[in-house]
Formats: sequence, structure tokens, C-alpha cells
Amino acid sequence: MTFVAKLQALRTLMAEQKIDAYIITAADPHISEYLPAHYKAIPFFSGFTGSAGTLVITKDFAGLWTDSRYFTQAEPQLQGSGYELVKLKVPHTPEYIEWLSEVMPENATVAFNYQLISVALALEIQAGLEKQHIQIVDADLIGPLWSDRPALPTEKAFLIAEKDAGLSISAKLEQVKAQLKTVGAQSHLISSLDDIAWLFNIRGKDVDYNPVALSFALITLQEAKLFIDAAKLADNDINTLKQQGVTLYPYAAINDALKELPSDSAVFIDFKRNCFGLYQLLPATIKVISGINPSTHLKSLKNETEINHIRKAMVQDGVAMTRFFKWMEERLGEEQITEWSAAEKLAAFRAEQPGFAGLSFNTIAGFNANGALPHYSVSLESSLEIQPEGLFLVDSGGQYLYGTTDITRVMPMSNYSAQQADDYTLVLKGLIEGSKLVFPEGTKGYQIDSICRKPLWEHSINFGHGTGHGIGFFLNVHEGPQNISPANVDVPFKPGMVTSIEPGIYRPGSHGVRIENLVLCVNHGSSVFGNFLSFETLTLCYIDTRIVNKALLEAGQLSWLNAYNNRVFDQLQPHLSAEEASWLKAKCQPI
Repeated sequence: MTFVAKLQALRTLMAEQKIDAYIITAADPHISEYLPAHYKAIPFFSGFTGSAGTLVITKDFAGLWTDSRYFTQAEPQLQGSGYELVKLKVPHTPEYIEWLSEVMPENATVAFNYQLISVALALEIQAGLEKQHIQIVDADLIGPLWSDRPALPTEKAFLIAEKDAGLSISAKLEQVKAQLKTVGAQSHLISSLDDIAWLFNIRGKDVDYNPVALSFALITLQEAKLFIDAAKLADNDINTLKQQGVTLYPYAAINDALKELPSDSAVFIDFKRNCFGLYQLLPATIKVISGINPSTHLKSLKNETEINHIRKAMVQDGVAMTRFFKWMEERLGEEQITEWSAAEKLAAFRAEQPGFAGLSFNTIAGFNANGALPHYSVSLESSLEIQPEGLFLVDSGGQYLYGTTDITRVMPMSNYSAQQADDYTLVLKGLIEGSKLVFPEGTKGYQIDSICRKPLWEHSINFGHGTGHGIGFFLNVHEGPQNISPANVDVPFKPGMVTSIEPGIYRPGSHGVRIENLVLCVNHGSSVFGNFLSFETLTLCYIDTRIVNKALLEAGQLSWLNAYNNRVFDQLQPHLSAEEASWLKAKCQPI
């Protein structure tokens, strides 16, 4: 079926079920960022492959709501599909709710699959439409039309050893139960796969880039129930879970378990990380307490074992990055190198490293104009050949058995413009200012964000994405609860949090610059004014200085840059060949 035929089939089902508008979200029952193929309904119906977007279909309009990261990508992908691109004014907001309230008549019916939408979003839709007396209903119109739909993944999962996790499963469960007692809850539903992976020291391969396994968890003050296909686990892992106080149930048994919760009890639920379908199964009289999953806070504070492993992963990743850029420099001009082949070569260098378990996200490899697309997705068909003029941006990362990495570097070609050099230097200034920041205990991400942006703002330049996100320990590359962005996220930075710092400048049709390191929040010291924190830079990969406009750097920024590159060489040199070390030493010379 063509996309237009699928759209017509959707409208036929809508008419049969008396549905006036149908919403398709980019989600699964776990409200994951990256989805198993079984749940990738938006590309199936529209052709749009970006990770953030929502389809809304009425009898006479079909639109994709997405943000500026995907405007350039969405327009050609939607061409001829029957869907129009609707540009979000504010990223990550459901602006289609207001649109529906304006175009839908009173007493209309709006439907979506309750299993594929968060509690928070479903309640927001409900509240936004009730003034028009618009009814929302549960309807799965995806399954009946997707005849060759991929099955749910059945990949094997495994437990990581307690010595590698730094904390036993039972100890983590006790931490969660203690927080349940604090809020007065007798049970806690967890659907988010990375929270479950951290809590039960379990890793899997059910979702691309995220080492997680499809599962649910229900924690009570007396027991811990893990809902997972037991065939995924080896017998010794099942025995370990039982010894740690975990009872296994089939994946689908979560439905009955929720219905059977005591009606006079209280359950703790993260409305943003559980689906509306499970929420609807709770007994009507049960008390619901909402908030961020306790495990989300707990796993953000990396323990010493995790931190030491992460440092090891950074060395391995730095070796791979060094070999990649050396290869690029030596082979460019000697052979054809495209965005696609460069990304493949980088993945191959990472795969040679001990403990490599896969990429942490789809590599962004953008030459010149493609570098101006923050979430550019290269394909073999669209890949540009890299020429010796301009800038090549590479945002990539690896999953290792002992850590997760995420790094962005920009490689200048032999010819570049003065504007490109200035943009590169201003972005570098933003990275440096954030990296060397000392700040009081209690500081939030939005306060740090403005400091990173200040060097750009001084030149009337800004960028449309956040400056940083949390990183998991051999887990999701995007992790909360902390971030660095203009959004007023009420989460203070604490020692043990690992976060990216990644300012950027994007000039559509010309070039993009983003430089990204991962940093660890650490104690800096105390004074009569209180406790202070700072960042330890974890990422180990040289920052190219050939393109730096020294006139734009202050003395302290130049000192930081030279010291950083010197540290990169000192830590990577023992793991490189003599030829590789000599090449890197030249790259790390002070300027």
C-alpha cells in the first residue's frame, strides 16, 4: 500500500468507528525514546523517520507535528504521502491539542491507542478538549492495517555482575522501597525500560541503541515483581534474581497485576513514563501518587564503580576516535569518502575496542550544509561525498559493557571560511565556559545553560536544542532527570551526575558546528557561602585547534583548551601505536 492508500484506509476505519480525529504518537507501552520496529507506526503510515513527531488525521486533513530539528528532513519524506508538515513553535509541546479544539465541532470524538501514549499526555489532551465537550476514546487503528507488522523482539537479556554495577539488586530495591514509604505509597509501577534495567541490573537487545529488555515492574513494600519473557534469561540469571528477592511473571501479566492491587492502597506512578492504558486498569478507588520514578533519581547518581568503568569506556572511545580522524586525514583525497562510509568506518573502529556492545545512537555525520541539521540522519542513498573544503560534523557514541559515550567533533577541511572559523571558536567558548564552571549546590540546568550560551548570545547567535542531557551507565544515551536547557527543569545538579555539554551554531544551507564532551558533576569545595560543585570532563578526544580564531578566546579559555588536549594525549598515548601517538601529539600541541 502507498502512504496515500494507508491514509485512506485509516479514514475508512475512522468513519466506521465514528472517530472524527485520530492521533498517532511516536511511542510504545514503555514510552521509550527509541522504539522496537513493532511500534514504528509513524514511518509506516507517513514515511517520516525522525524520532520526534505526532500524526493527527481528520476526515479532511492529515498533519505531522514536529520541531525544527526535523523540518528539513520531514518535507521531502512527507512529499506525496498525504500528510502536511506542521511546524511546532515550541519543541516537545503538543500544539495539536489547541488545533483540535479549534477545528473539531462540539461533541466530536478524538481517538488514540491508550497503550501508546503517556498518562501525562493523555490527561493533557483530555483537559484541552473537554471545554469543547470533545470525547476521547481508546482505539487501535494501527494493527488492523499493518499486515506485515514486525513481531515484538525476542532477543536474549542478561544480568551485569554486582561487582560491575557497584550495587546489588536487593540494595537498589530497598532504596526504592524507602522512597515509597516516604511518599506514603504501598506499590510502584515502572514501565520505563532503562529504570527497570538499572533497578534489576539487567541489560538486553530489544531496542536499537538502548541495551534494554521489554519488561514491566511492580514494586510493593513486601515484594518485587518483574514482568518479562523468562525465555530471554539464562537459568543462572533467573536464580540470581530470585535470590535477590525478585519474582518473575510473564510480560503480559502486568494487566492482571494492576487490576488486583488493593483498592484502598496508594500506588506511585510516573505520569510521563507510563502509558495511559495501564493507568486505566487501576482500581477506581486506589489512590494515585504521581512523580518522577525514584529509580530515575537514583541511577543518575553514578557510584564509584560505575564512574571508574565510565572512565575506562572514555579511553576506549578516545582511541577509536583518534584512529578515525587519523584515517580521515590520511585517506581524504586518496579515496572517495562519503558521510555514510565515514560513519561506517567510525563504527568499525569502535567495534575493535574491548567490551564494545553497539552504537549508543545513529551516528550523525554531516558535511557542510548537512551539518546544519542537528539530527541529520545519513543514508546510503543521500550520502554526500566529503570534499576538502568546509566542515565535517560527527556526533556519535558507543555502548560498552562498562559505559556509554556520546561525543561531537567538527573536522575542518583544508579550506574553510572565516565565518566557519568564528562559529567554531564561539561554540568552543561555550563548551569551555560550561566545562570550567564552579557553581553553588542547588544550581539547576537552566542556570548552567545560559552560561554556555553567553559567548554566542554576545554575537546575537543562538541554537534551538538543549545544551546537555544526562547519560546512562551502559544504558540510554539520553537520561534524566537532569538536563542543561532553557526549560525550567526543577532538578539540581548533584555529584555523580554525568551530563553532556554540547552548544552549537547552525547556518542552514551552509554549515553546522557542535562540540560535545561528557562531564561528571563533582564536589568542588566549601566556604562560608556554602558547598560548591564543578565538572570533571570525562570525554577523551582532541579538539582540533587548526580552525580556532585565537583572537576570540580569553586567556583562561585558551589555557583550558591546551590543558585539555594535553590530558587527552597523556591518557590515550599508552593505548596507541607509536605512529598513532606521534600523530595525536601533533594534534594536541598547545596554541
